[in-house]
Amino acid sequence: MRPNGAADAASERALQLPLLLPALLAVLARPISDRLHPRHATWLLTGAATILAASAALALTLLAASAIVRIPPVASLGHISMTVLGPDTAYQISAGALAGILLTAAAVTAATFLIRWYRGLAGAYREARQLPGRSQAVVLDDQTASAYALPGRPGRIVVTAGMLEALDATGRAALLAHERAHLAGSHHLYTSAARLAAAANPLLRPAARAVEYTVERWADEEAAEAVGNRRLVAHAIGRAALAATPRRPARALPAVLGAVSPRRTGAHTVPGRSPGGSRPCSPRPRHAASRSSQSYSP
Repeated sequence: MRPNGAADAASERALQLPLLLPALLAVLARPISDRLHPRHATWLLTGAATILAASAALALTLLAASAIVRIPPVASLGHISMTVLGPDTAYQISAGALAGILLTAAAVTAATFLIRWYRGLAGAYREARQLPGRSQAVVLDDQTASAYALPGRPGRIVVTAGMLEALDATGRAALLAHERAHLAGSHHLYTSAARLAAAANPLLRPAARAVEYTVERWADEEAAEAVGNRRLVAHAIGRAALAATPRRPARALPAVLGAVSPRRTGAHTVPGRSPGGSRPCSPRPRHAASRSSQSYSP
């Protein structure tokens, strides 16, 4: 019985590892987002968060299943020998019950996120189709200062007249290049995947926030290449953030892409409430301006 006990202990430790690794990623998210090229940091953080969320869900499923199959009626239904499973312990029962509760909570929060995300994305696609004209950029006759990107077929960039008045010609070009980078890179898919992982596992929230930050840096780098001046892009995005009207625009849209918008409390997103539950906001203080003099190798 002793070898079986050692094997069971090893199996339990192996199942616990995926539950602890998200905490490690939460610690490493900030250094990764600061030190790697934003494109690579986005790929790494999004992939790691997705894999760790799935691994944690699988580990919880196995822990819950190991407790369920020890219930005599379930074991008899599946023709499972209790002798093979070994004797029950209070630890196994409590761990299995806790795993079942956590797994149920993760499933509910992930499903809720997916429903809201689908509605938000559908609303963005619908709004993009309804915008006038055929050009990618659309100017709204609105004196509130706001700019954002909408995924769709095709994707559109919406800028208000108030935002255009707040920027000079070079600043407008930098802002438009930034929003085009969001659309070209499909950045909403990365942020959505990271937010879904964080919805399923709260320990991954720092990683999701880091992805929202790295896609903004990614867009800044793309804009800097298009404009030819990184400092100019940082200055233009900073001015746009300061000019953003501190109130909700009349036409609130779901936050499925990063963009300059009225609120100033985090990474900037599309006006309106995001599918992940975050509120609209504009660039973080450690945004492009803090990286204006740093270059990255492709």
